[in-house]
Amino acid sequence: MGVEYHVAKNGSDLGNGTKQDPFLTINKAASVAVAGDTVIVHEGVYREWVKPKNPGFSGWRRITYRAAEGEKVIIKGSEQIQNWEKLEGSVWKAVIPNEFFGEYNPFKEELYGDWIVYNPGRHLGDVYVNGKSFYEAENFEQVVNPVVKTEVLDHWTNKIVAPHNPEQMKYVWYAEVDENHTTIYANFHNYNPNEELTEINVRKCCFYPEKTGMDYITVQGFEMAQAATPWTPPTADQPGLIGPNWSKGWIIEDNIIHNSKCSGISIGKEISTGDNYFTKRKDKPGYHYQLETVFAAGKIGWSKEKVGSHIIRNNIIYDCGQNGIVGHLGCIFSEVYNNHIYNIAIKREFYGHEIAGIKLHAAIDTQIYDNRIHDCSLGLWLDWQLQGTRVSRNLFYRNNRDLFVEVSSGPYLIDHNILTADYALDNHAQGGAYINNIIRGKMVHRKMLDRSTPYHEPHSTDVKGISVVYGGDDRWYNNIFIGDDELEGVGTSHYHGYTTSLEEFIETVQR
Repeated sequence: MGVEYHVAKNGSDLGNGTKQDPFLTINKAASVAVAGDTVIVHEGVYREWVKPKNPGFSGWRRITYRAAEGEKVIIKGSEQIQNWEKLEGSVWKAVIPNEFFGEYNPFKEELYGDWIVYNPGRHLGDVYVNGKSFYEAENFEQVVNPVVKTEVLDHWTNKIVAPHNPEQMKYVWYAEVDENHTTIYANFHNYNPNEELTEINVRKCCFYPEKTGMDYITVQGFEMAQAATPWTPPTADQPGLIGPNWSKGWIIEDNIIHNSKCSGISIGKEISTGDNYFTKRKDKPGYHYQLETVFAAGKIGWSKEKVGSHIIRNNIIYDCGQNGIVGHLGCIFSEVYNNHIYNIAIKREFYGHEIAGIKLHAAIDTQIYDNRIHDCSLGLWLDWQLQGTRVSRNLFYRNNRDLFVEVSSGPYLIDHNILTADYALDNHAQGGAYINNIIRGKMVHRKMLDRSTPYHEPHSTDVKGISVVYGGDDRWYNNIFIGDDELEGVGTSHYHGYTTSLEEFIETVQR
């Protein structure tokens, strides 16, 4: 039986951490909790980045952090700002000493990294009034006269679409950072920011260990919001608003997670196996560096014994700029189920090839089921090394695209899902079995002969070889295709001309 620590807003970090004498900060409890202990956090807003200092030992000797039953506990990566000075019209400014941010100033940190395509000077900061996030302007003039668009480009489908919330686009901010101060200009329109709940991003994460190997931790029942998370490609560090940071056996459940600048939950890689080298060095294609990342991870113990096997369940995740859930390598052997994910990457402040409600690379033997994913730029994107992966009983709706599977050799299973988008499926892979799905929209199939990606020994991270995607080696059973008069490419007509048996497929490939 472990120790039960308590945290409350009327506590003190000099206290004993008992219910009668609680700690004031979650981080104080995180510094003393060890395997078998439970940290119970009582009602209130906690503005801190929780950094667990100790791991659990096993699935039954874990460290549990949970909100007290029936109490609303919020962890925020932001701080409230109340020293706004009115300039002209509805434009205000706040001048903040750089010491306020410490070593990480989100208004100086640029949104940066591999596979970013569109990024007009964006930073990791954000401004919020009563929980609503603003848009970053490119200059001060756009703060005075905000550009409200009635149409925006969806980069994935290359179609013009209506913005998700055009009225919100008039709320904009712009920052200037010098040696000593950060000056934020914002257009608040009818709000007085000193009389409202006005907040700005300050911390990178809300609940994320700085050290790797913080295994077997449960995080349950919190609301977590407003973190200045960086862009998380598969070739870089992948911090999320919350995540295990290259650990094993986390359970993240029953939380409300929102307003992460980039990614909400991360079950991805750490920094030593790659740090945006494609962008920094520009000496070879990005997928070469991603291959190097896979082999580098093997050298530091990428295996079922060391990382992955996480459970992500019953969370509500919304209003994140890049991903609701992201992961490369560290997502192996995990379960992601019964989550509600929506409003991901629909502000369209930036765009790159790593955006989706769920975006996983190398999701070996990972199970994704019973999730509701809607109103996302892309619903679910599974990229590289799908092997033993199962996607089952998920509901997709109002996404610009529902499902994308890319450069994988399989085997993987897509079954009992409902895909309702006009653009239902991008299939740039092979070795998939599609069974008992209801699919409304078009399906696109492409070979990928210009890059080889790894495949593995069964149920293992051991790389057996690498291969291009020749395409066509899929199985379709008992699916319902709906379509309508305006949709093209619905159904399996794009397989016309392919072989109908594995033997013929192998013979064709060998030619």
